[in-house]
Amino acid sequence: MENEVKLTTGAMVTFAIAVSALVILPYIQVRGVEPPDGLRPYTSAELRGRASYIANGCMYCHSQQPRSESFAAADAKRGWGRPSVPGDYYYDKPHLLGSMRTGPDLFNIGVRQPSKDWQLGHLYQPRAYVPGSIMPSYPYLFEVKDKADPDEEKVNLPPGIAPEGRVVVARPEALDLVRYLQSLKREYPILPPEPREAEGAKTSAAPQAARPAAAS
Repeated sequence: MENEVKLTTGAMVTFAIAVSALVILPYIQVRGVEPPDGLRPYTSAELRGRASYIANGCMYCHSQQPRSESFAAADAKRGWGRPSVPGDYYYDKPHLLGSMRTGPDLFNIGVRQPSKDWQLGHLYQPRAYVPGSIMPSYPYLFEVKDKADPDEEKVNLPPGIAPEGRVVVARPEALDLVRYLQSLKREYPILPPEPREAEGAKTSAAPQAARPAAAS
């Protein structure tokens, strides 16, 4: 019986420590975070594209969290942008930090590759844009037709990629996904707040400034 009590107590203490370290302390650290200047909410189309990003499992191969050089990371040299901070993810629910880098980090892909044509073509056939890429193609996000309708978006592909005599048209899901990728622009600077004079110093300085000089 005594051993069972010790085992139960040890398990509860271990659980409490884990919850404190992994849940409570991180929550205390970020609960007051505000969105940085320059970060805007996602549009409806971008949110639909984000849902498509999740549904297609993009976060299993791509992260969205460039690391600092203090972690001996070469992310900045790779052109992935500055290290991320909590405020960058203010509008992200759920967060898509990712843990694998089978492909490059996409934190700033909207800055590195803003071209809609490139993004659409890369989704249709990655190896036409990045030779040797192991990224899967997503043909179900497109439609191959004899001719695009007036309200449809034809994908401008490199020579030899589109089926001969036919055109590739982007479905709405592909267009929304590209809009989401283009919105990943965390290029605004992250600066510390401007130093402000303590309120006590202000109130004490004000009467002194108004006090007339003493006669000599």
